[in-house]
Amino acid sequence: MFIDALKNIWESSGIYAITWQQAVMIVIAGVLIYMAIGKKCEPLLLLPIAFGMLLSNLPIAGLYHSEIFAGGHVHWDMLGGGDANIAPGLLDYIYLGVKLGIFPCLIFMAVGAMTDFGPLISRPSSLFMGAGAQFGISFAFVMASLLGFTAAEASSIAIIGGADGPTAIYLTTKLAPQLLSAIAIAAYSYMALIPIIQPPIMKAMVPKKLRKIKMKQTRPVSKVEKVCFPIIVTVICTLILPSVGPLLGMLMLGNLFKESGVTDRLSDTAQNALCNIVTIFLGVTVGATAMGENFLALDTIKIIILGLIAFAFSTFGGLLIGRIMCALSGGKINPLIGSAGVSAVPMAARVSNVEGQKADPSNFLLMHAMGPNVAGVIGSAVAAGTLLALFG
Repeated sequence: MFIDALKNIWESSGIYAITWQQAVMIVIAGVLIYMAIGKKCEPLLLLPIAFGMLLSNLPIAGLYHSEIFAGGHVHWDMLGGGDANIAPGLLDYIYLGVKLGIFPCLIFMAVGAMTDFGPLISRPSSLFMGAGAQFGISFAFVMASLLGFTAAEASSIAIIGGADGPTAIYLTTKLAPQLLSAIAIAAYSYMALIPIIQPPIMKAMVPKKLRKIKMKQTRPVSKVEKVCFPIIVTVICTLILPSVGPLLGMLMLGNLFKESGVTDRLSDTAQNALCNIVTIFLGVTVGATAMGENFLALDTIKIIILGLIAFAFSTFGGLLIGRIMCALSGGKINPLIGSAGVSAVPMAARVSNVEGQKADPSNFLLMHAMGPNVAGVIGSAVAAGTLLALFG
């Protein structure tokens, strides 16, 4: 009997049931945890994503079941315990916030509450650089289509070029949920690697003479302009492209909390408590979708490569528009700020500033780069809405 008891314990353990795919994913999760803690690579999201990956690949734990969300749909009967073979886990319920598009929109509200659109309002031409930085999305879409991905899958992969994690997650849950883990990890990894990826492209496209250009301070922006801006943008963009409403609407609502001056408590909550709570839930559940049998595939490698291409070409597009605007302005605009047209706020703007100071230590481009940077946030949301309208 003692031997039988030991045998039953062994056969009911996770060690007995673990597959090689799960073992590999646990190792990958450990590497990502090290990168988040040891290397400080986007730790606020990479750490929960990595730990969610760890949890879902622990055998028999039953925290997440991909079957409940198979085929891109929520099988509500399984969540209610309708399938006797599946007992829904904690992460299954929390993942509904991702699947239904709730968490990415709430993150956008937090981003809006932390964003100052003043630099964009004072220099509207920044919109062109923000739009140019979406070039990588178009290029990666074509490349992904040529590699055999469907239009919906290619759209989800291409949006990595916008360097906007919540937008990538939102679009992927709508169009290609089976690719969510690979796309989310690629998007946030490249966002963390902006200081490494962008500078070589910036130096290759912008001669040192142009990197030294000092830009004049823009005009001050009134409170009325800052209050009216989110309302006007929401109305115009949503009337033209209704599918952009959820993301752009929450972004502008958060910004209105900040700029109105009468909702300080709401603005503070959106920037801090709400943002932190949603970040935890979003990261852990997105990581949980990276189950070994789905993640360890050739398509994952393709997505990572295509994501890098998309990101590089988005940087190229922003710098190209920067060069054109520099020429048209008679050398008054430093092309480096064009690279900030990707949506990673404010990291991309900081990289533009750093590269400008390397060329001339007295050159300060941060506030000038924030214009294209916040324009890129709007641009990536509009790009996602366009793709969703076309292929959703």
